[in-house]
Amino acid sequence: MERTQVDVVIGLQYGDEGKGKITNQMAKSGDYDYVMRYNGGSNAGHTIYVDGKKVVTHLVPCGVLHGIPSVIGSGCVLNINNFFIELDYLSGLGYDTSLIKVAYNCHIVTDDHIDEDSKDVTIGTTRTGNGPCYRDKVTRVGKRAEDFKELSQFIIDISVGSFSGKILAEGAQGYWLDVDQGDYPYVTSSNCGIGAVINNGFSHKEINKVVGVAKAYSTYVGAKQYQKTDDPLFEEIRKVGLEYGATTGRSRQIDWLDLNELSVACMRNGVDHLIINKLDVLEQLNCWKIYDPNYSINKILNFESKDLFKDYIRNEISSVCSGIEIEFQESPH
Repeated sequence: MERTQVDVVIGLQYGDEGKGKITNQMAKSGDYDYVMRYNGGSNAGHTIYVDGKKVVTHLVPCGVLHGIPSVIGSGCVLNINNFFIELDYLSGLGYDTSLIKVAYNCHIVTDDHIDEDSKDVTIGTTRTGNGPCYRDKVTRVGKRAEDFKELSQFIIDISVGSFSGKILAEGAQGYWLDVDQGDYPYVTSSNCGIGAVINNGFSHKEINKVVGVAKAYSTYVGAKQYQKTDDPLFEEIRKVGLEYGATTGRSRQIDWLDLNELSVACMRNGVDHLIINKLDVLEQLNCWKIYDPNYSINKILNFESKDLFKDYIRNEISSVCSGIEIEFQESPH
């Protein structure tokens, strides 16, 4: 049996970190046999630029954009209507949708789930029905992909022994939205950390590399008041960084990079390679600030240059995550 080797892309903040961009960069290398989504559903929104053209997906992994079989894993939940809409969208762009597969035990979002979720007025969900679907999964009354004839041509078994090779596992949302680790109840309905990958049927020994993704500042979409600080530059960051939800279109709350949260997320998820996106947004504003709760004066560190900003992040993260590689990148667009 061929050895399975899994590289993981995981968000380290509150989603919208640029995971889609990084997964796309890795997928187009040609090194992978499969690309797989391991959590979430239509509440995710991954914006990718292929040959200068914008492609937005909510369910389908980006491997299909590079001719790689792409799997919606058992840790995901699937809205069948949205799935076929996305297939038509990708087919219209010229991509081979026969490469797209769905784990037989992936749970299905129904109209009843969506109706129930649409009544939310307190948490700020995307109202896509994911939460009620995950609940029915846990209470063992849900429906799975194998129960629907219209999905039969897409079904795949990703259990041990039948799904192997080199796999790129793409996450949705971010670690601090994890249903167990986030600020409950203002969380998503799935696990977003490294454990979610294992829950799709892999051994922890099969995980080869964990690539953590963050932004050079923090953003959040939801009902709670997220911002810890206030700054007139936040509105400029929103405009320059196009900080609006890919799924809901809602304006994202902005704050400076929380270095403590980022360090903890790196440690808990065993991150080997950290990529910090959107450095160009701060560069356009020539403003280099970090929120550090351990800084006793006003918790805001203000740096005179980009290099000092980057050096401080490298030193702080490396002090708690020995051997980690840290890379800075610009916006996907």
